Amino acid sequence: MFGWAITFLVIALIAGLLGFGVVAGTAFAAAKIIFVVALVAFLVSGVLGITGRGIP
Repeated sequence: MFGWAITFLVIALIAGLLGFGVVAGTAFAAAKIIFVVALVAFLVSGVLGITGRGIP
């Protein structure tokens, strides 16, 4: 998931440099959303792993 976030961030940067503002904004918003979802999934899996209450 972090790879997707980085990919969308790179797309946003390239689109911004080329003057495609709408594409850059959309790609940047997608990168932020994917990054937050991946971060939450990482934290939840970390907490479940520490407590030993993994989902079977």
